[in-house]
Amino acid sequence: MSKYIILTDSSCDLPAKLADKHEIVSIPLSTEIDGKSYQNHLDGSGVDVRWFYDQLREKKHATTSAANVSDFVSKMEPILQDGTDILYLGFSSGLSSTYSAGVMAAEELSAKYPERRIFAVDTLAASLGQGLLVYLCAKEREKGRSIEEVRDYAENIKLKIDHWFTVDDLFHLKRGGRVSAATAVVGSMLGIKPVMHVDNDGHLIKVETIRGRKASIERLAQKAKELGIQLKDQIIFISHGDCLEDAEILKSHMQGLGVQEFVINHVGPVIGAHSGPGTLALFFVGSQR
Repeated sequence: MSKYIILTDSSCDLPAKLADKHEIVSIPLSTEIDGKSYQNHLDGSGVDVRWFYDQLREKKHATTSAANVSDFVSKMEPILQDGTDILYLGFSSGLSSTYSAGVMAAEELSAKYPERRIFAVDTLAASLGQGLLVYLCAKEREKGRSIEEVRDYAENIKLKIDHWFTVDDLFHLKRGGRVSAATAVVGSMLGIKPVMHVDNDGHLIKVETIRGRKASIERLAQKAKELGIQLKDQIIFISHGDCLEDAEILKSHMQGLGVQEFVINHVGPVIGAHSGPGTLALFFVGSQR
């Protein structure tokens, strides 16, 4: 069986040590603040995540940039030249043009290296939802599955990767066009915390309106109870917008459901630029999204 690597984007928000342990390769995406661009590497070497959220709290405006075709070619070509195939698991096409750039690079390089296999999967996922799918695929590879088998596994399970999250600051959603200015003002006055998820088309959508932070965190755990498959046997992923204490509260709710294994990490700058400080997200395998 030919050797292959799993390639993804830094929007997956995986802890660098976990990615290294499972030999997951990542393409960095970028964020820009005050006219200066910073690459989002999983190890935080391009931009410090806590500094990034401090900038957002100071009302600095952050924008993000997708990876382009040349970025992918630069990363992929040496891997192919080394005789290694590539399974690319990309950031949701419903949220970024990154996946399409990866596909174009794969097509270009497939023509140049016809003896190599390059497969691309649109994860329709983001943050640690994408990270969870990538992690599960890496575990399948470690079982000795072929690149085709892991590609098919990714396609079969991706719409069962549940993304449930809440935000603390409605004005970040307003800046991203997710809520109106009036909703942001009134909602903030009333302590409204929307519960949102990523749908089957890979888009962020609001599902419920919850009053109060405590209740919104509890609702995330309730969603896992309603939709999760054998939660006790899963490793649950939680990401947070520089609000570790809230992540630990959510973890305790999930422990109450019998969950024992967790991965907790920051929501990286690519997603955090749009969701803001205080974002809290829960990811698990469910019966549906």
